[in-house]
Amino acid sequence: MYNIAVIPGDGIGPQVLAEGIKVLKKVEELDGKIKFGFDHFPWGCGYYLKNSKMMDDDGMERLKGYDAIYLGAVGSPEVPDHISLRDLLLKIRKGFDQYVNLRPVRLLEGAPCPLKDVRREDIDMIVVRENSEGEYAGAGDRLFRGTPEEVVLQTGVFSRKGTERIIRYAYELAKKEKRTLTSVSKGNALNYSMVFWDEMFAKVGEEYPEVEAHSYLVDAAAMFFVKEPQRFEIIVTSNLFGDILTDLGAAIAGGMGLAAGANINPERIYPSMFEPIHGSAPDIAGKGTANPLAAIWSASQMLDFFGHEDWGRKILRSIEKVLTERAALTPDLGGSSTTSDVGDAVKDSLSRLSAHRGLAKGRQKRGRKT
Repeated sequence: MYNIAVIPGDGIGPQVLAEGIKVLKKVEELDGKIKFGFDHFPWGCGYYLKNSKMMDDDGMERLKGYDAIYLGAVGSPEVPDHISLRDLLLKIRKGFDQYVNLRPVRLLEGAPCPLKDVRREDIDMIVVRENSEGEYAGAGDRLFRGTPEEVVLQTGVFSRKGTERIIRYAYELAKKEKRTLTSVSKGNALNYSMVFWDEMFAKVGEEYPEVEAHSYLVDAAAMFFVKEPQRFEIIVTSNLFGDILTDLGAAIAGGMGLAAGANINPERIYPSMFEPIHGSAPDIAGKGTANPLAAIWSASQMLDFFGHEDWGRKILRSIEKVLTERAALTPDLGGSSTTSDVGDAVKDSLSRLSAHRGLAKGRQKRGRKT
């Protein structure tokens, strides 16, 4: 039994997460051995407006015992972003040492792409983003507030431990998948933090001679995301640069409605967290038109993390069937279907795919010589 803490959150979060849970329950039904338990927590901006806090005081302690956290979205026009972000999402990421953020940038079959003459296989990368410190460490100060001499300090924090472990994770992933690794930094301008990052990338790389490694400045990387995305396979970068580049990646690989993310504690001391990264989209909340595919994709990442990569692949293949058949798509993808319609379509596609695979295996066994 996998016990999942569900935080639907704000805006479209509850709607899209319901479809991801629907698909996970279908996996449970089809597999017969995998079991899920879901506990819902009402935290988010709505909770803040009633209680002046984004989550219960003992929230982290209550979450600690779960196998994973499934997050919908966080954010509301009525709550300052720095409060909604830092008091829930970043609190969980940092408190549970989820220092690896994995965001796939992959052009699925049937997904729209704004780039000209780009083949599907040209956009297939994984961004490994440092998720616990860097530019989002929250260190700094405001001095002489409200005066002409006011000074604002925002300090990036790059520890040797934090920098080395994320770079090593990326090298291990590139080694395992036999793919190239690219570091993205800005060492020419950020003469302390990013020079240190570049040095650590080179130092750790000495232990991985089998991995083809490259290093790009972030502005050049952003250009090549658009002009030559095929340059990238595995990318490792800092918290801020990873945040920006993966939104650009979503734009070239079908839009934010297809953008999934995983916040991983590799040592599994704490639960990891899985989420669509499109935000709460308050302008379409409650209309039933939100695209749930990113939430469903993040559910497939959860299954990968649990060691059920076969089901993770089946969910992605089911998403591709929905995209190519085009019978159930939300308005952002050119359709007129509801959020629930799309979730049902993925669930039905998963059933058909599993039945087909099961039939093929049965035929193979019956035809096998003894």
